Amino acid sequence: MENPAFEKSKDDPPLYEETPFSSNGYSNGEHRSLRPSVVSAFGHDTLDRVPNIDFYRNAGSVSGQRAIRPSLQELHEVFEKNGDLDVPDTMDDGEGSDVLPNDDLEAITCPEDNGGVVKFGWIKGVLVRCMLNIWGVMLFIRLSWVFGQAGSGLGIIIILLSMVVTTLTCLSMSAICTNGVVRGGGAYYLISRSLGPEFGGSIGLIFAFANAVAVAMYVVGFSETVVDLLKANNAIMVDEMNDIRIIGCITVVLLLGISVAGMEWEAKAQIVLLVILLVAIANVFVGTAIPATEDKRAKGFYSYQASIMAENFTPSFRDGETFFSVFAIFFPAATGILAGANISGDLRDPQGAIPIGTLLAIFITGITYLGIALCVSGTVVRDATGNLNDTIAPGASCNFSTACNFGYDFSICRTMKCKYGLMNNFQVMTMVSGFGPLITAGTFSATISSALASLVSAPKVFQALCKDNIYKALHFFAKGHGKNNEPIRGYVLTFIIAVAFILIAELNIIAPIISNFFLASYALINFSCFHASYAKSPGWRPAYKYYNMWLSLFGAVLCCAVMFVINWWAALLTYGIELFLYLYVTVKKPDVNWGSSTQAVTFVNAVKNALTLSGVDDHVKNFRPQCMVLTGPPKTRPALLDLAHSITKNYGLCITCDIHLGSRLEQQQTLTAAMEQNQMWLNQQKRKAFYAAVTSSNFREGADSMLQAAGLGRLRPNTVILGFKKDWRTVHTVSVQEYVGVLHDAFDFEYGMVMLRISQGLDISHILAAEEEMERVLVEQQTLENEIEENGFQDGGKYFFKRSKKTSQQTHTTRVAMEMPHSSDVAKINQRLVEASSQFKRKQGKGTIDVWWLFDDGGLTLLLPYILTTRKKWRECKLRIFTAGQSGRLEQDKEEMQSLLKRFRIRCTDISVIADLNIRPTSENWKLFEDMIEPFRLHEGSKDTVQAEALRKEQPWKITDAELDRFEDKTNLQVRLNELLQETSRAAKLIIVSMPIARKGSVSDHLYMAWLEALTKNLPPTLLVRGNHKSVLTFYS
Repeated sequence: MENPAFEKSKDDPPLYEETPFSSNGYSNGEHRSLRPSVVSAFGHDTLDRVPNIDFYRNAGSVSGQRAIRPSLQELHEVFEKNGDLDVPDTMDDGEGSDVLPNDDLEAITCPEDNGGVVKFGWIKGVLVRCMLNIWGVMLFIRLSWVFGQAGSGLGIIIILLSMVVTTLTCLSMSAICTNGVVRGGGAYYLISRSLGPEFGGSIGLIFAFANAVAVAMYVVGFSETVVDLLKANNAIMVDEMNDIRIIGCITVVLLLGISVAGMEWEAKAQIVLLVILLVAIANVFVGTAIPATEDKRAKGFYSYQASIMAENFTPSFRDGETFFSVFAIFFPAATGILAGANISGDLRDPQGAIPIGTLLAIFITGITYLGIALCVSGTVVRDATGNLNDTIAPGASCNFSTACNFGYDFSICRTMKCKYGLMNNFQVMTMVSGFGPLITAGTFSATISSALASLVSAPKVFQALCKDNIYKALHFFAKGHGKNNEPIRGYVLTFIIAVAFILIAELNIIAPIISNFFLASYALINFSCFHASYAKSPGWRPAYKYYNMWLSLFGAVLCCAVMFVINWWAALLTYGIELFLYLYVTVKKPDVNWGSSTQAVTFVNAVKNALTLSGVDDHVKNFRPQCMVLTGPPKTRPALLDLAHSITKNYGLCITCDIHLGSRLEQQQTLTAAMEQNQMWLNQQKRKAFYAAVTSSNFREGADSMLQAAGLGRLRPNTVILGFKKDWRTVHTVSVQEYVGVLHDAFDFEYGMVMLRISQGLDISHILAAEEEMERVLVEQQTLENEIEENGFQDGGKYFFKRSKKTSQQTHTTRVAMEMPHSSDVAKINQRLVEASSQFKRKQGKGTIDVWWLFDDGGLTLLLPYILTTRKKWRECKLRIFTAGQSGRLEQDKEEMQSLLKRFRIRCTDISVIADLNIRPTSENWKLFEDMIEPFRLHEGSKDTVQAEALRKEQPWKITDAELDRFEDKTNLQVRLNELLQETSRAAKLIIVSMPIARKGSVSDHLYMAWLEALTKNLPPTLLVRGNHKSVLTFYS
């Protein structure tokens, strides 16, 4: 099927039906059809396509259908193999795709029919919305009080400081939102996609909550005005406080109805409210120019007077108010700058609309606030009684306020609280206006519009947060309804929060609560811009250029400082909540990948630290085992991985290595898939390790590549950890030679060597394969049963269902039987193997780690057990040290070892000096050893010279009689050591023994494996350790 998003042309992207991906993290059996070649702009048949925007879309993009460009494999391998331009029908859609499985969750939702969806431009969607939200409750109800307390001098500073904070935040927000497509979620979306889910998730909840509380603040402001009207007309229902609560609850119910009706109705309501508000603002300016009536003069209004302006210039803080407490009450008036960004998902062009609309709104509203405040503070005195009889008596003196100059004496306000003036009357704007009812209508408009904007913003932000599923318990609120995907559930939750705070019924208490929350949001928006700029990621390319990273940092610091100055304990509480949410998200690790600047900075810091480390010389005091663990796929040898993890934990390098045998071309796809899958498995198992894989024709060459190339700079492995080859006696000779060859290569490259042997074995791959087969069969059975149930047969349906179910069960039983063991003995062996493989996951409990430090290898044999005892799982285990000594000086050797351990500051419970290592093993054990090596002996001594020479050439890997004679003492030592280990260390939790070394070219591979077998058989978990004979311990400070 052709992609309907494209029209046919020569340079169009390939036309095909998109199907789910498979090779890059998407598993689905579907395939795409052949990709045809076209005669392109290049003048010849080619699969190459010219650049096209549809190649860069996310899967399921709502603005256009995504296409997949030809993969590198299509362009490279198909030509090379077939000389053909058609792609085989087995090529999966995912091959060559650059889409990550963790793309934006909102981006991978299925595109829906966009018919009827309302989208707004920058004026209606951002400018109008921001102005209405900024021209809120403070404009007509608290602005005069702010300038009465702070004076016009400090009042101007309060407004300008608010504008500085909001302008810097807007510049940062403009840079972030023009650095890619912006979806719904506003401030949460900007912060989460910039700083990651940890910061975004924490601030998203706080910001949504702040907007919900802001609804209460604006509604309480509206209710205050209504109650003042009721009081003026003697129509109070209960009392002032309860009337505010009653009116507030009724109002928020009506606003909820408008919001639930949809964004289109809400937008229409905003336009009507804006017109009323503009008329009311103009009415204030007109009213201040009209000469004052006697009634207004008695209430403190005298038109423009220089003396009033001078008197009101200085602050007059009362009732415990300070500059910053007044600022805290005013600042929410400036917080409407995110009203447009909060509905970013409903904008036609968020990238273009948000910067211009928000900046223009800040400028217009800032000028309006300053103009109205200066007009009022130049025409109204701070205190007035409203009594027409409070005039100055003839011959009386008056120096209470400037009102004395105009014939009024309000000195009684010194001793009692007056009702009028800037400090006392919250309805000053109504008094000074040309037509009072217009101001009342403007107050209603300002408060209702702001409440409506916040009531819409909070659920939209909360819905975006819930859609990302960062907090799984909140996913219930992600569901939307209607053509605009309205968050009805979010509206209800916002309504409940708003009602709870409306019951406080005190505007001056509610306002400071949300000031800190909004400031915290602004601080993180500014920090997001700084952080993204600081990371210098090539992906940081904002279209908006009028920003500066240092200004953004200044804005973030300024917001934090203002938070603490306003209310230090509220700031600490806000950051405490943020920290808790941040840690929660960090621990939960949501499965999202948004390419945040945190990731970019992490990478930059890692590179810087790696480069810095390269300039630091190694020192024995800082030595730590950096482990290369030859696990194969990590999940197949869990015991080996667990022990290595206990050694490195979070403090050392651990690389799990997997060698894929075969040609590189054949193994390439398997290798690519394994890289991601195994690293993901390590992360899920909380194993701090890397996964590395190579393809090679044989095990030794692959391991050799790892030994030479693994690591980066100083972050290179210095210790190889591998498992004992338990099947060395039954596998092909080449396999043994490769295994021993890896040991030789590791010593050649001066690696330390650690070999783990568990008597039950290490490899559980066959068990995992059986489990996977069982799961697959069960899934197939369940799918078949579901299909049969859905078909809903009418006649004979029950019989058919029962028969099919029985058939599927028989198939399941047959397939599992093929994979599962055929005897109880094998089943028991597998059970013991699984238990042994998980033993290092458990806490070891009280016991001993027996260290047989027989050869001085630089101290690695002693350092590893010490490191283990510092780990939680091994903490209760004590060290016992065994070493070789001479029979005549056992006490002296013991004292020397005690002194050495004391200097190394390594504690142990016991030191044993073994003097009888050179005694021959028992004849029984020696016979067992001879029987073990018998199949690998050449026995050239019993043949003539010619025949013996022919055998050597034909089977050079076999053990010769001469070799056995030459290394008889060393062979005796291994058998004798095993006897001593069984006598003294059978009860140990772990045995660590110095590993014997085989000289290259002198000791045959099978003889060396026989030594290791004889040394470690029938013992608890045993580590053979050999350092690179460079000191890893020191007693110098």
